[in-house]
Amino acid sequence: MRVRLNFRKVRNFIFGVIVVFAIFTGGYYLGAQGYKAEITKALHVTINRQVPPDKNADFSLFWQVWDTLSAKYYDKTKLIPSEMVSGAIGGMVSALGDPYTMYLPPKENKVVGEDLKGSFEGVGIEIGYRNTRLAVVSPLPGSPAEKAGVKPGDYIAHIKDEKRNIDLGANAILLNEAVQAIRGPAGTKVTLTLIHDGADAPVIIEITRAKLNVPSVALNFIGEAKNIAHIRLSKFGAETASEWDKAVSEVLKKNDTAGIIIDVRNDPGGYLQAAIDIASDFVPTGTVIVIQQNGDGTKVEFKSQKLGRLQKYKAAVLINGGSASASEILSGALRDTRGFKLVGDKSFGKGTIQEPIEIPGGSGLHVTTAKWLTPKLTWVHEKGLEPDVNIANDEKTDEDEQIKAAIDLFK
Repeated sequence: MRVRLNFRKVRNFIFGVIVVFAIFTGGYYLGAQGYKAEITKALHVTINRQVPPDKNADFSLFWQVWDTLSAKYYDKTKLIPSEMVSGAIGGMVSALGDPYTMYLPPKENKVVGEDLKGSFEGVGIEIGYRNTRLAVVSPLPGSPAEKAGVKPGDYIAHIKDEKRNIDLGANAILLNEAVQAIRGPAGTKVTLTLIHDGADAPVIIEITRAKLNVPSVALNFIGEAKNIAHIRLSKFGAETASEWDKAVSEVLKKNDTAGIIIDVRNDPGGYLQAAIDIASDFVPTGTVIVIQQNGDGTKVEFKSQKLGRLQKYKAAVLINGGSASASEILSGALRDTRGFKLVGDKSFGKGTIQEPIEIPGGSGLHVTTAKWLTPKLTWVHEKGLEPDVNIANDEKTDEDEQIKAAIDLFK
């Protein structure tokens, strides 16, 4: 969108609405290079401190803090208005108390984009919040984190990277800050203090980062007769649609396929549309896949809009504590519409929808815009999906009991 700047309105809007509210609620230092040029230019002229007429708030505290810092802070080189504004914006967003609504400066916003593309450098974990505590949603299959013993549901107590001078307790940091601290170049190390779900004592794990290029869809034929399609989905990203189409083509080519196991264990989610498209392959056109419930209570149904290529097949869905968001949308839809059994452990429980909004300069804003419900109006948030066949894998053996249980459903 091209906007014609009126400096008076820019000052009123940016400083009077965004900055003031943010600092008032405890803005923190983030820094955003993308806002530097435009906002710095506005600061070269006299600031109009008039309160916008449609905002019922006392802005005097902000200006008092701003002026006090400008007058008294000992190192004037640190008083960079654009970065103070960016920190204020981040503080405003964090004041909502929703860990999934976040402001992302250009660097952090780029990281999120790389994750969804499937190629990045790091330890290979998706993190989120459980019971207001920072936790591992899931480690990616074959990632350094998985190999080091990181498990879905682990609470993160501390993050340390000596070479980067990072030494952070996880109680007082935001999600994007934690991502930046854990992410890093291949070959470098990060140390995580974790509390395994259900355990009292923490464990300290040092992980060497690596370059990760993880396909989002992998297909194998398993079972005694090798006639059961095991399709593992590691995330719902930018390449998922094309990779899914290739897997479906292979299934359709095989004449003796007895069933399909959709494996979304440790799949942290991703694009909503990808989950809708995959679910649509198993149901008739026009079937409700997911329901969006907006803040005003209105509901929007998302329906299958394509011919379901896999309607004739029986299927089961593997889930665990690392199955979140789009994984839960897919799982809930297939159980509600086709009666497919969910096998494994209870899922993570993330039942809100975020809209990513690109901001000029490379920044991003992820805003929680709605709840999502399964076709039968189940809201999974902080509850998760309970499996129909509740079975845990024995960590003392290499045998996958959950896959065995899913195979048994086709006998």
